[in-house]
Parts: sequence; structure tokens; C-alpha cells
Amino acid sequence: MKTKSKPSQNLIAWRFILVCVLLVSVFVALIARAAYLQVIEPDKARAENAKRTVRMEKLHVQRGMIFDRNGKELAVSVPVVSVYADPLALDKALKSRVLRLARKSGEDHVALADNEVLLAERKQALYKEQARWRELSDVLQLPSEQVNKKLRGNAKRRFVYLKRQVTPAVAKYIKQMRLPGIHLLDESKRFYPSGEIAAHILGVTNIDGIGIEGIEKRFDKALTGTEGLRTIRKDAQGREVQVLSEEERVAPEDIHLSIDLRIQTIAYRALKSAVLTYQATSGSAMVVDVHTGEILAMVNSPSFNPNDMSNAAPYKRRNRAITDLFEPGSTLKPLAILAGLDHGVIKPEDTINTFPGWMRLGGSLVKDTRNHGEMKLRDILKVSSNMGVAKISQLLPKDYFVGVYQKVGFGEDTGTLMIGESSGLFYPNRRWSDFEIATLSYGYAVSVSTAQVARLYATLGAGGISRPLTILKQEAPQPGERLFKEQDVKAVVSMMESIFEKGGTSSNIKVDGYRAAGKTGTSKKAIAGGYGDEYVGYFAGVAPASDPRLAVVVMVNEPGGDVYYGGDTAGPVFAEIVSNALRMLNVAPDKERVAYISESKNDA
Repeated sequence: MKTKSKPSQNLIAWRFILVCVLLVSVFVALIARAAYLQVIEPDKARAENAKRTVRMEKLHVQRGMIFDRNGKELAVSVPVVSVYADPLALDKALKSRVLRLARKSGEDHVALADNEVLLAERKQALYKEQARWRELSDVLQLPSEQVNKKLRGNAKRRFVYLKRQVTPAVAKYIKQMRLPGIHLLDESKRFYPSGEIAAHILGVTNIDGIGIEGIEKRFDKALTGTEGLRTIRKDAQGREVQVLSEEERVAPEDIHLSIDLRIQTIAYRALKSAVLTYQATSGSAMVVDVHTGEILAMVNSPSFNPNDMSNAAPYKRRNRAITDLFEPGSTLKPLAILAGLDHGVIKPEDTINTFPGWMRLGGSLVKDTRNHGEMKLRDILKVSSNMGVAKISQLLPKDYFVGVYQKVGFGEDTGTLMIGESSGLFYPNRRWSDFEIATLSYGYAVSVSTAQVARLYATLGAGGISRPLTILKQEAPQPGERLFKEQDVKAVVSMMESIFEKGGTSSNIKVDGYRAAGKTGTSKKAIAGGYGDEYVGYFAGVAPASDPRLAVVVMVNEPGGDVYYGGDTAGPVFAEIVSNALRMLNVAPDKERVAYISESKNDA
């Protein structure tokens, strides 16, 4: 018995030692591996740990708002939801569903999983059978083929948009459907409460919230701000346990425009009505505060709805007030008279002999519609005599006369800094013939925008002080440059009142409650080789004439029918804008005051 027990005891001892050695080896290996990962090569372990616990969160910022000068919202950001898919998650969900069905039907689901072709066919069949996927297409109002292509086109993708910026009701319904791989993403969308009224000024953003036109593009960086970023660590339950780093977000700026939405609305409705009434191709109008250079209104017709770009053709989106160029015609005649007064070749009480109503300059003809004979400067503007201003232009040195037109801003932008503004077509340094100087005096040989004409008339309204125009609200008047003597400018403004008198070019236009000083303009449109049969009608002026506050310019392009003169097409728009805008600004009427003073003198 003793001889048999020794081998048995030895075997047990040997097994015990083997087990101990194995256990020690395992622990040594684990310790060595842990030491290797944590001491010698810790980066990989840290990276794997970070994948599971570290998350980066963006701190979103809403795009800044755009206000008018009185704090009315012109552009705001509203929350919307976008629908996106995770094709990889969808593919895994379908595969899991196929295998569960295989188990229930008694199929060899292991073999099925290994057969990729058969598995793909089963997943496709299962996808088509799901009525909920067809319902998703209907809810999103997208063709089922388009949705299927996005979901099934590339099963390895993790993110693909199905539809951007859906309504809250659609988002809620999709959330309730609980489709695998379909998720919702909170975003924001730009909304413009004023619609087409201020569309050309504000512009639009694209679907990603980046400004692509107008103020939205011009001040895109300021309006956008900068998103913040938080790097955090989460535990297995998804709870935040540590903030690793945090970058503060930079809040966007709000933009306060000089626009007065009340005046903008009045101007737009009046202009749109005129364009429709006279069957014109387009039109534009501007209202400027002569004391500050602030643009209170800038409108165009046709316009577009920035909240629905489906009908926003390119020709509707052009800001014609600053981009389209035309020869301004007779609206420049006050400038020719002002140049003569400034240089001293004429005086306000002088008369000009326009007999016989025409003259030849370098083989070309300058003429009036009839012979007016001897004319006072006031009457030259009253009947819009080409001969009168042409004769004044011939009294002046050419360099000086051309320099006056350059000095008032023709050939350069107006200072608004708006996207797409044109500087016009004016070449002061070329050789000018006597005939070209004459045509310049009555608004030809130069092409300008509505904004440039508005700047000229703002200079007249400010007593000869020129300021750059601005689309931003100003806390104080912009510094200006005096171009003409105040007494000369006031004399010309007084002469411009004559167009509303009997026999004037706008005797049928009445500005309720206020004296206005203006000038009509009708010019033929240039074509290749000369001038065509289309016209541009202008009306420009300042009001109240006793103490100007506003400069208003209206342009009606290519009116149809027999009515095309600026006084007939653009004049009523001018009157409606001026009378209503001045009331909005609480400017006291001056027409009644003049009548009262006259009655008092008569009684005395």
C-alpha cells in the first residue's frame, strides 16, 4: 500500500505545481501586458478609452438679427428640424431583422448570415415590404425612389440628409414612427417678416445659413458669430463626469439698418402700383435723409419673396436701385444751373436767350420742343428747356463743368458698400466736344444709378454738403464736404418748385401739405448705334422745400403705352412717398404755413 501511494502523491504534487505555474504565468502576462499598455505604450489605450468616454459638443449660436432703424425685425432665425439617416445603422437593423425571422422559420440563420448575396436579397425584400418606409416618403413629399437611393445607395455611410428644414408637425410625426436609422437634427432657418418689401436690401441665406445676397452677405461674418466647443468625459450610463476643455462661443452681432420699414412699405407699394399701371419693365425708388445720408427706403419692382425662393428668378432678385444704369435726362438740369451760379457766369435773376429754340454745335443739333425766347433760370427748369442749360454749359470752362459732375459722385459708388453696387459710366478725363458738354447739361453722356441721383439730390437738400449714403443707422450725422455755396443751392431749390406751377412739367402733381422742389426727367434708352424707342422716366426732388428733410428719387423703366414722361409715370409715386413719409417723421407741413403768412400780409 505504501509503495502505491508515493506515485499518487507525486502526481498530485506535480499537478499542483503545474496549476500554480500556469496561474502565476497568466498573472505575470496580464501584469506585463498592463504595464506595456500603460507605461511603455499608453497612447493606444488612451485613444481607445477616449473613443468610449470622450465626447465633443458644439455650442450652437443663432444667426444675428437685422432690424430697421426703429427696432422692427427685418430678419430673424426660427428653429426648424432636418431629417437625416444613418444608412449603416439601417443596414444593421435590417440584417438583425432577417436573422430573427430566419430563426422563427427554422432556417439556418448562421448559413444565411454567411451568404452575403442571399442576405442582401432578403434585406431588400424586407425593406420593400415595410409600409412605414413608403409612409416616410409620403410624409417628406419625396419620391420613394429618391429616398431608397439615399438609404440603400451606400450602406457604409453614417450621415445623409433626407430633407432639410421640415415643419414641426412633420418632425413630430417622423419621431413617432421610430424608424431605425432615421434621426432628427435641430437647425435654424432665416425668416423675413417684411417679405418682398425689403427683399433686395436684406438678401437671403442659403440652406446652411450662409449669406449669399444683400445685407446677409455683406455682414455675414458679423451675423454668424462663432460656435463654442466643449470636450467632456462621460461614464457608462452617459452621464457627464468631467469637462476636459471648453471654448466659449462668440455671440453674433445684430445689424441695425437705416431703413424705416414704414417708409419702405409706402415706397414699395407706390412704386409697384406705378409699374403695374404703366406696364413698365421695372422701377426703383430711394428715400434719403439729407441731414445724415441715411437711406430710409430703397425699393425695386419686380421683387421676390425671400421666404419662398421657388419663384425668385434672377431678374427679380437684382437690386436695380444700385446696379442698373441709365442716362438720367433732365433730372441733371438743376446741376448745370448750379454750376453756372457757382462759377459766377450767371446770377439767380438772370435770363437766358434761347431764341430760336435750337442751335448747332459741331454739326449736331440741340433743340427745345418750341421756341421759348428769353427765359429766366426758374422758367428753364419749369419747362425743362434743353436750350437753356446747354447755353449755360457753353459759358463754362469744359474742365470745370465736367469736374462738377465728377465732384457730386458720378463715376464712383455712393458709399453704401452694398454688394453689387455700380459706380456708373462717366469718363471725365476724355476729350469733350461742345455738343457733348451740351448733352451732359441735360442728362446725357453719363449713365448713373438711382442711388447716385439720390446722392446728388441729398446734396441739394443739405444746402450743398455732400455725404456718402449709408444703409446702416447712424448715431450722429456723417461728416460731409461742402461742394457749393449754400445761397446758390437754396436759389436752385427755390427754382425747382416751379415745376409744380401752372405750365410746369408736373403741374398735375400735388404733394399734400408740403412744398416740394423737384425735377422730371425722360430719357431715351441707348442701343447699339444710337437710341431706341424705349424710355426711362425719372422724378427727383427734395421736401419740404422751405427746409428740406428728404431727398426722393423715382425711376420707371420702359413704361408701355403712350404715357412715358417722367412727370406722368414717376411723379405720382414721388408725391405719395413724400407726403406720407414726412408725416411719418412728424415733419410739420409748410404749405399751409406759407398760405397763412400770405393771408396775414394781405390783411395788413
